[in-house]
Amino acid sequence: MRDIAVFSGTAHPDLAAEICTHLGVPLLPVRVSRFANDCLEVQLQANCRERDVFLIQPLVPPVQEHLVELLLMIDAARGASAGRITVVLPHYAYARSDKKDAPRISIGARLVADLLTSAGADRVLAMTLHSPQVHGFFSVPVDHLHALRELATHFRRYDLSNTVVVSPDLGNAKEAAAFARLLGTPVAAGAKQRFSDDLVKISAVIGEVTDRDVIVLDDEIAKGSTVVELMEHLRGLKVRSIRLACTHGLFSGDALQRLSDQDGVLEIVCTNTVPIPAAKRVPKLQVLSVAPALAEAMRRIHNGESVSALFA
Repeated sequence: MRDIAVFSGTAHPDLAAEICTHLGVPLLPVRVSRFANDCLEVQLQANCRERDVFLIQPLVPPVQEHLVELLLMIDAARGASAGRITVVLPHYAYARSDKKDAPRISIGARLVADLLTSAGADRVLAMTLHSPQVHGFFSVPVDHLHALRELATHFRRYDLSNTVVVSPDLGNAKEAAAFARLLGTPVAAGAKQRFSDDLVKISAVIGEVTDRDVIVLDDEIAKGSTVVELMEHLRGLKVRSIRLACTHGLFSGDALQRLSDQDGVLEIVCTNTVPIPAAKRVPKLQVLSVAPALAEAMRRIHNGESVSALFA
């Protein structure tokens, strides 16, 4: 793989290093500096000319800083005559801003997709976008991975004979159903109404959960408001145990500790698409690596092989 060049921004260098280990290539250096007027400057400190360049950067807090850093990395690679520029987005934070659900509101998912393309991205590799339509906001090819296989491998260690997968809302029900098929379990879903970013109401749980072991699956958990509301309903329906699973463990503020302290929660499982500080981690937390999946997808993109075959 002599023609590949992998760079990482400052958002999640540990994941980038692990990906490079699986690829068997070095993680090339990047210098990020700041002018006196607070503007960022990025220098890719390795040759890019006619190389297949991969830029790894999840959009995690501070999201705007990391976004501008990524745009500057793309611009630097384009200016250095890169043969192709693939943006590796383990977490696309703006994917939640995907529709006009109020008057005069911005649609950030589409705007940021346009910015990445305008900066010079030729291709995007993403992991578990918030909703399917986000894929269509990009005018360049998008390879959309999910972490259901990694999560399923983890949960298959348990006795699943009396288990049901529960989606917090109907919007995530399709992904929950796919996950349930991998585990060979039934699926249920919450009927959710969102009033604000941290205020949701679940009026009912559709499906049989009474006296069952429950795996709650969501694409991401930030404040945890939806999951807490759902668990209140599940406890009212007399479930036996609760395990929480998601791809993106954002866990803002004290969300992780608050979820861990909930009655009946045996485990919280997420992947390493975003960094989780050691100070936030709790004994019930299990973090699974998606580095092998991302590395294999990057290898296939580089070699011109099918990425969709990964899900066959």
